[in-house]
Amino acid sequence: MLFIKLWLARLFSLIFDQIIDMKNLKEDLFEACRLFVNKKLINIEAVMQSNRMGLENESKSSAGDKHETGRAMLHLEMEKASQQFEVVRNMKEVLEKIDINSSSHHIRLGSLVETDQGIYFLSISAGLVNIDDKAYYAVSSSSPIGVKLLGKSKGEQVVLGSKIIQIISVS
Repeated sequence: MLFIKLWLARLFSLIFDQIIDMKNLKEDLFEACRLFVNKKLINIEAVMQSNRMGLENESKSSAGDKHETGRAMLHLEMEKASQQFEVVRNMKEVLEKIDINSSSHHIRLGSLVETDQGIYFLSISAGLVNIDDKAYYAVSSSSPIGVKLLGKSKGEQVVLGSKIIQIISVS
């Protein structure tokens, strides 16, 4: 009887430790995604600031056609940066919706999904994230793999192109 109690205590301890490890891993992945977004925002804001300064300098110039071409190019760069800013702002909004402390048996935004092809964190399209020398994929729920995984659960399969992907665990 004592052996069974010790065995069960050890089993519960292992399960609890694994749950804690998964929670910490989700926190680390979430933080990596947050840093990815913040870095993108800083870069885009720097480009926009540089372009604004360029426009001010072009305004002071009076070189004719060359002046107009330079201004037009800077305006195009500003529009491109504005579009990128909007995409990254949307990523930030998606991150704000993620509750990494809740779990579900079905894959949803914020799920950590282990498959036979890799481990995916459904969040934003941040790509490959390395944590403790292990590769994870931060993918959007609107990405091809994200769309296929949403709503699935442990033991199910999804088909992506010619690959059959087996879902091993969901947390």
